[in-house]
Amino acid sequence: MRIAGLDIGTTGCKLTVFDGSGEQLGRAYREYPVRRDTGSHELDVSVIMGCVFAVIKEMAAGYPDIAGIGVTSFGETFVMTDGEGTPLRPAMLYTDPRGAEECAYLSDKLGEDRIARITGLRPHEMYSISKLMWVKKHHPEIYAKTRHVYLIEDYVVRHLTGRSQIDYSLASRTMAFDINTLSWSGEIFAAAGIDPSLMSKPVPAGTPAGCLTEEAVRMTGLTKNCVIVSVSHDQVAAAVGAGAFDSGTAVDGAGTVECLTPVYDSLPDIGVMEKGYFSVVPYAVPGKYVAYAFSYTGGALLSWCADTFAGREKELARTEGISVNEYLERMYTEAGPTGLLVLPHFEGAATPYMDTGSRGAVLGLTSGTTLGQIYRACMEGVVYEMRLNYDALAGSGIRFDRINATGGGARSKVWMQMKADILGIPITALKTADAGTVGSAMLTGIAAGLYEDLEDAAARMVKQTEVYRPRPEMHKRYMKVYERYKGVYSAVRPLV
Repeated sequence: MRIAGLDIGTTGCKLTVFDGSGEQLGRAYREYPVRRDTGSHELDVSVIMGCVFAVIKEMAAGYPDIAGIGVTSFGETFVMTDGEGTPLRPAMLYTDPRGAEECAYLSDKLGEDRIARITGLRPHEMYSISKLMWVKKHHPEIYAKTRHVYLIEDYVVRHLTGRSQIDYSLASRTMAFDINTLSWSGEIFAAAGIDPSLMSKPVPAGTPAGCLTEEAVRMTGLTKNCVIVSVSHDQVAAAVGAGAFDSGTAVDGAGTVECLTPVYDSLPDIGVMEKGYFSVVPYAVPGKYVAYAFSYTGGALLSWCADTFAGREKELARTEGISVNEYLERMYTEAGPTGLLVLPHFEGAATPYMDTGSRGAVLGLTSGTTLGQIYRACMEGVVYEMRLNYDALAGSGIRFDRINATGGGARSKVWMQMKADILGIPITALKTADAGTVGSAMLTGIAAGLYEDLEDAAARMVKQTEVYRPRPEMHKRYMKVYERYKGVYSAVRPLV
């Protein structure tokens, strides 16, 4: 039996096919454009759907017997459609600046604490409900024609199966979902003036939506018996794909964005979570929750450093047949921290600040500073920021004593050892870079009867490569620098 995970991102979607033993058989990817200007950030979801059909068709040509496809997507972004599922306007991305006034209105009307205790989210304009209010206010004719509001996962599921359902974790990204009752919040929809009947039916992560429609069969080349599964928000799928099922294990997503995802066995302290802008999200394991602690620039900061300063080094790396990242890592030969301080807010600050106006900084430069030092300091800055988030989460009930790392950054032995040393926790690097598609396929395999449960799926599909253990003496040295790092944001922010 073959299963697949469909991961829909902001700029592209990928479908990865696996066999029953968890071996990857094939992968297809399509990119789509995002339109960003000063006043709006939008996406044509019809193009997304076309790309979804394209990646499925490409894989179906080689694997026509795919038994199930799990769908996971990025969050917050929504599309308003007519009764046939046809978009009435472009989808508003989570980065779209519109909706700030509406978010402030909701906060004033209900109170930030009340909203947080219902939704698990501290109010912010990135979430869907505020932007829906903006559309209703500024384009009432569009709202009047709207018969359904979809986020990306349930939009794709609707066009593959004809069924409108959304999993709990993605529904929570609207800031209108009650994480206590696992249902849409009538209180928030009433305050927002939005009809909750426009939304899809909330279901647990990993719920089958049904088989392909005749139109989807024609567009994809798969059989009508292929089951489509509503998986989750992409970060939840990545946590599943990393094999984190209880509070003893957290996930380090070492990709473009750096994300630390702890698991909670019960609802964490909302007061602590609200203070640090940490989301509380229903998990794929019933009764459990996850939180997101993240930096907008993880691997993206290292790419910036290499692209901006390492033109010659790229050529030298190419000559040696290695990546420029590996080459730059080798340039710093000292043991321990560089002593430089890099504030990784090059795209603004995420948790625990959620300050889009913050900017990056490199402190401590001298005429003797080398590119190798700067690159290594960028690596350190990302990890210090994660340590800051780890400390901010301390009062929420986190209990993990191990971290599983996924993403491209998990291939860097230097970075993994640095994370273990700074966080003081063992880190296990996993083989897969695409944990989201692995998690999606795992939940699909359970729905298709291939695996008994998540533990059975993980035994087949979650593969470890190496364990990095913290070195006590190095931890002490990094912590001395970290004490200085903790004051960088407050020192730099008033200047930018």
